[in-house]
Amino acid sequence: MRKHNVDHALKRLLETAGIDRKDDGRRAPCLRAFRHTAAVHRLTFWYRQGANVQRLLPALSTYLGHVNLEDTSVYLSMTPELLHEASVCFDRYVNGGDHG
Repeated sequence: MRKHNVDHALKRLLETAGIDRKDDGRRAPCLRAFRHTAAVHRLTFWYRQGANVQRLLPALSTYLGHVNLEDTSVYLSMTPELLHEASVCFDRYVNGGDHG
């Protein structure tokens, strides 16, 4: 698929859904926002499952089509949910619990 075609399809979908770039002064969603959301949700899910997130990060990077983790880090901003799950994991680590 060509990026232009995907961008056009997303624009039409947003228009059909009544989502306008001027709603609430915020920008309408873009493809990058969906990638960001998917990446952060995946990390949050892994933390909740008690998975070894450090071991799984290369898989996330590959899934996003990146060669290295530095490229993936652009998509990984902190959300309240992700911060909470990372804090729970860190607390388990510090207090001798599961190190996943």
